[in-house]
Amino acid sequence: MSSLIPYLYFDGNCEQALNFYHAVLGGRIPYVGRYSDMPPSDDQKSNPEDANRIMHMSLELEDGATILASDVPTSEMPGYKFTPGNNIALSLNASSREHADKIFNGLSQDGIVTMPLADTFWGAYFGMWVDKFGISWMVNYDDPANMPK
Repeated sequence: MSSLIPYLYFDGNCEQALNFYHAVLGGRIPYVGRYSDMPPSDDQKSNPEDANRIMHMSLELEDGATILASDVPTSEMPGYKFTPGNNIALSLNASSREHADKIFNGLSQDGIVTMPLADTFWGAYFGMWVDKFGISWMVNYDDPANMPK
């Protein structure tokens, strides 16, 4: 079984937005990661202006619901373009690597893969795509063996 989580994209005001949602909705903010926290990568060029932007932030509500969010980087990265009104993706949490593979391979068929499914520096098995209907998706599997201690 997988859980479905909204993933919101912002243009530099992600932290302000999630702090606002937190103030109104309650819950807790367990993680705030900035682009400056990312290790260097040959295949993704970063812009120094993005350093303080939010790479990933989460808000866990008291009823168990979660809202995930990030700022779209200003640098040219495939699949990252801020468009007001179209700045949301659906994120699925898979129950295993095999489940993540099944979701990714099935839903990305005839779509555009924006981040291939792979192990990440933050410990998850993760991928992103836009399906053949234009909907943005993510799949994530937090493998306990790979999670940072």
